[in-house]
Amino acid sequence: MVSAGDTAWILVSSALVMLMTPGLAFFYGGMVRKKNVITTTFQVFAVLLVVSVQWVVIGYSLAFGPDVHHIIGNFSWAMFRHVGAAPDPNYAATIPNFVYGIFQMMFAVITPALIVGGLAERVKFSAFLVFILLWSTFIYDPLAHWVWGAGGWLHNLGVLDFAGGTVVHISSGVAGLVAAIYLGRRVEHGTGAIKAHNVPFVLLGTALLWFGWFGFNAGSALQANFLAAEAFLTTNTATAASALVWMLVERWHTGHVSLVGACAGAVAGLVAITPAAGYVSVAGSLALGGLGGAICYFASTWMKNRLGYDDALDAFGGHGIGGTWGALATGLFATLAVNSGGANGLFYGNPHQFLLQTIGVASTWIFSGGGSLLLLFVIDKVMGLRVTKEEEILGLDMTLHHESAYPEQLSVDELPKILDADPSALGLVLRK
Repeated sequence: MVSAGDTAWILVSSALVMLMTPGLAFFYGGMVRKKNVITTTFQVFAVLLVVSVQWVVIGYSLAFGPDVHHIIGNFSWAMFRHVGAAPDPNYAATIPNFVYGIFQMMFAVITPALIVGGLAERVKFSAFLVFILLWSTFIYDPLAHWVWGAGGWLHNLGVLDFAGGTVVHISSGVAGLVAAIYLGRRVEHGTGAIKAHNVPFVLLGTALLWFGWFGFNAGSALQANFLAAEAFLTTNTATAASALVWMLVERWHTGHVSLVGACAGAVAGLVAITPAAGYVSVAGSLALGGLGGAICYFASTWMKNRLGYDDALDAFGGHGIGGTWGALATGLFATLAVNSGGANGLFYGNPHQFLLQTIGVASTWIFSGGGSLLLLFVIDKVMGLRVTKEEEILGLDMTLHHESAYPEQLSVDELPKILDADPSALGLVLRK
């Protein structure tokens, strides 16, 4: 039976989750250099446009439609056919299936947008759009079916993922890492020239993400009930704990505390609690978030520097590692006392659940990593992925979009770098 209250809550939650995507645009846009802020924010915004159409046409059907061999949905729900006012008890018993499809659409949007953090400042816009369309269709949709779809093999196995640790964060974070490695380092990687250009943007983006995340996690209860309130509080608690621990570790490691670091720590906490939000107690969320802040700090600093890959905005360090920790920690901290529809984790006498979570994590890593690499390779061979060296130094805002976020986009100090990279670029510089 349809509940008006539950339907209203999920529609509001859908709007909150949608707001996360422009929030991510500010978060990422503040962390890049000023010559790439339009490109970066445009990439995130473009994902909203592309996936909103893809989801209606085939995405929802592939992810949640009638099962085909426990791997993918069929095409019977394409164009939202047969998706109407009646609830589907496989997903949500008190809201229309149509509303459930809207809610899940916003998850499908934010996920590939997170990949921007791994490939920022060096990819062609046209190639990026093609990659997002293909990645959403061939990576996100099947993975969503595996974990959340009726008949999906990880769902049948008993893997717990309340709001997207595997489906959203590991998949996008691993794809971001693969893209960063495939594209190679930015021209000025390792120099002082690469740093956040607008810290207030980063804070604004973090605030919008945190706000929207309540729809993301609490909305995943799919009812306006106590479980939604539990997920709301565990989300807030883990986020604050993660940011505080990040700040403490940063102070110990560098001798200072930064606002960008605190924001990154908050996002790491949001990521870590996502798969566990409706399965763990408030005390469990405190431990999960605090440990997540420390783990993601070292992944985004020491590990990245040690291995040398250029994960520009820490898509992997924050989302890939944070999602991995959160999914595994669900197998530690989950308790039936919070959610009778879940399972007990290792700390509550059920080590088997931790094994299941490990299988879910490993499957997502392999599928997203291998699939993303294949898509990048094919697109690169067909149309090329990376911009030229001179375009990168000049800035993608001007070279790709002929727009400038700030009046003094091209600095005189950058001219020698451009001409040193390619003396023939003088004509390009003069045209811009």
